[in-house]
Amino acid sequence: MEAQTLIALPIVLALEPVAGEPPARLTLSRDEAAELAALVATDLHALVPQVDAARLALAGALFDQVELLRPGFPVWSTLDELARRVPRGHLENVVAFGSHEGHMPAQPLEPSTLYAEGPMRLLPMSLLAPAELAEELSDQLEIQLVGRGETGALTADWLMRTLGIRLEHVRYLSRNDLLALTCVQYEHVNLAPLWSLLETALLTPYREESTMSARGLALRYADGKVLAQSPSQWLAGQGGDTAERAHALAGIVFELRQYAALLDAHQLPLQLQPAPTLVVEAGDGYLLETLAAADARYDPPTLFAHEAPGLGVVAITVSQRGESRVLAHAWPLKPQALGSLLALLTDRHGSAGELHALGRIMLDEHGQLAAPATILH
Repeated sequence: MEAQTLIALPIVLALEPVAGEPPARLTLSRDEAAELAALVATDLHALVPQVDAARLALAGALFDQVELLRPGFPVWSTLDELARRVPRGHLENVVAFGSHEGHMPAQPLEPSTLYAEGPMRLLPMSLLAPAELAEELSDQLEIQLVGRGETGALTADWLMRTLGIRLEHVRYLSRNDLLALTCVQYEHVNLAPLWSLLETALLTPYREESTMSARGLALRYADGKVLAQSPSQWLAGQGGDTAERAHALAGIVFELRQYAALLDAHQLPLQLQPAPTLVVEAGDGYLLETLAAADARYDPPTLFAHEAPGLGVVAITVSQRGESRVLAHAWPLKPQALGSLLALLTDRHGSAGELHALGRIMLDEHGQLAAPATILH
C-alpha cells in the first residue's frame, strides 16, 4: 500500500461532557494516544469491518469545532501528512500522535485554550484507505457512523478515567456529519447566511457565494475572504426617522460583530467590500473606510465616538470642521481593538488623539453618520 495511493477519509470522536465539567487538559500523551487508538480501532472494526484495510491515524488532542472547520482543514491535513510518513505496518497500521513535553508534534495539532469551554470536544482521526477501497469505505462510514456511531463501553470508560470527566455522549462522526451538525447549530441562532459563506470556503473555495445577513447586510465570499457591505453604505439605503435609523445601525453593528467573531474563529478573513468613493481596509478587530485626507488649511481633525447601549463604541467618525468635512468612519469589532484603532487614526489624520464620546449614534439630516459642528464637553 504505497503512500501516494492512499485516500484520507476524515472522521472525528465527539465528546460531550456533563455541563460545567470541561476536561482539565486538551491533549493526551503519546502513550495515552496509542491506548486510545487501539480502542478506537476495535470500535470502528465492529461498525465497519472494511476499516481493517485502511490505516487509522489519531491525534490525541481535543478541539472545538471552529478549530477543525477551517479552510483547508489544517488539523486533518497535518494529521494525514504525519501519518503518511510512518512506515507501512508500523503499530499494526494504527498510528497515534500525542504530546511530548507539553507539545504536540506539529502546531496545527495544538488546541487553543480560547475555545476550551465549548460544550463539545472533538478528537480528529483519519482513515487512510487504498484508492480502490476508499469510495466503498467512505459510503459505509457515512451510513454506519450516523446510525450506530456510539463508542464501545471500554472506550467511553477509558476517556472518562483518563480525562477525569463525566460524559453525556461520546460517538464517532464523519466530517460530513460534523459539517451538518454545525450547519444546524448556526441556523438555530439565525446565522444561516454565515454558514453558507463558511461552507463555500470549506468545500468549494474556488467558487464565490453571495448572501445577506438576517438584518440585510450584503455579504460575499470570494478569493479566500468574506467581504461585507460597509455599514454606512447599508445605512444610506434605509428609511425611517433618525431614531429608527440609529437603532437599525446598532443592530447591524451587533450582527457584524457576531460574524466577525465567528469568522475569526474559523480563520476566514473579514474585509469591507470596495466602493468607488471609499478607501476600505481591515485590521485586527476593526474595519475602516476613508473618505478624504485631512486638509492642512484647517484645524486638526477630531475623533468622535458613536455609542449604543450594550455595544459601547459603535463607530468612530474622524471629522475636520465638524459635520462639514468627514474624513473617515471606523468600526471596532473587538473591544481590545479600540486602542490600536485610535492610535492609527491619530497618526494617519494628525488628530489630537482624544476621543469625544457622543453618548449616542449621531446622524445628519440625510440619515448618515455625522459629527457635531462644535466639540461637545
